[in-house]
Amino acid sequence: MTVLDTRALNRATLARQLLLERSGTPTLDAVAHLGGLQAQEPQEPFFGLWSRLRAFDPAELSDHLVQRRVVRTHLMRRTVHLVTADDALAWRARHDAMLRQRVLGVYRGELDGTDLDELAAAGRAVLADGEPRSMPQLARELAERWPEPGPRALAEMLMAVVPMVQLPPRGLWRTKAGVRNVPLSSWLEREADPPSPDGSDPVGQALLRRYLAAFGPAASADLRAWCGLAGLPAAVAAVREELITFRDERGRELLDLPDAPRPDPDTPAPVRFLPAFDNAILGYHDRTRIIDDAHRGLSVAGARVVLVDGRVAATWTADAGTVTVTPLARFSRADRTAVTEEGEALASFLSADSADSADSGDGVHGVRIGEVALP
Repeated sequence: MTVLDTRALNRATLARQLLLERSGTPTLDAVAHLGGLQAQEPQEPFFGLWSRLRAFDPAELSDHLVQRRVVRTHLMRRTVHLVTADDALAWRARHDAMLRQRVLGVYRGELDGTDLDELAAAGRAVLADGEPRSMPQLARELAERWPEPGPRALAEMLMAVVPMVQLPPRGLWRTKAGVRNVPLSSWLEREADPPSPDGSDPVGQALLRRYLAAFGPAASADLRAWCGLAGLPAAVAAVREELITFRDERGRELLDLPDAPRPDPDTPAPVRFLPAFDNAILGYHDRTRIIDDAHRGLSVAGARVVLVDGRVAATWTADAGTVTVTPLARFSRADRTAVTEEGEALASFLSADSADSADSGDGVHGVRIGEVALP
């Protein structure tokens, strides 16, 4: 069996994630191809798509939210993702058990004895008036019936048992807004697809194919790390004959689609600025193809990172239009130049049509490369 080294896996990931070269894919199609974008920080998906798409217009993504073609909802790993409306409807039921279990993993003591079906029915009754509600509002309206769990546990579980979406203006470009929830079915005027009655798990099979298209080659453990679902062995077994297999340098079996891109490991990789919690990093159990183990904590701490030669080599922040880069190790002269050029493009994107742009005159405040971060 062919062994793919870390660099080969890195280049495959960059190609699948639209990071090896910017794509002309329409915004909605890019969101679908990526299997959604992690979005608990509302502005981060805009940065992720800017790094992946040519001539990306943030207003287009905002319009997709307003027009209900994409939604913000708790899904993979019980984190807020920005996904297409079609994927939210198709995938939600397959994630239901995982969502409940993850809430119980945090609040089992508080929710002990709570009838979750009864909670779901009560929540739907409250929401039937069509009025959006925050989590505290939902909890207050249910607390009389369930006073023991406490408002946080009650609201968190309600979000798991009743599929919800977070309404705009939250998630729109350059807009700050609180979370207001309505049922997924009322917002999209269609119920989520029901589970397969025969146990064949077609949704699990579709998730595997979609995951490999955007993240492969990858191991079953990587698939679980991305979606949070433990019960996918049957789906893997069902489609295994469609797939090809490799091994990584650790000996793990890697699955892949036969015709998916696997570029030459020596393919040059451009500098890319990634947002916080980008799935190009979080979408794997073994993240060494893109980030060193020594820096793995950055991927869960909400740091925005810079890829140099395809790997995490720095973090970045933006303040008043200035992009500040903090290297994790000393840059070569060529890398410093490439990071500066891409950072200037990002600064221009961030400051265009903003108040900062008027102050600067040309919309670009520039890039500052700081000292190497201490270990």
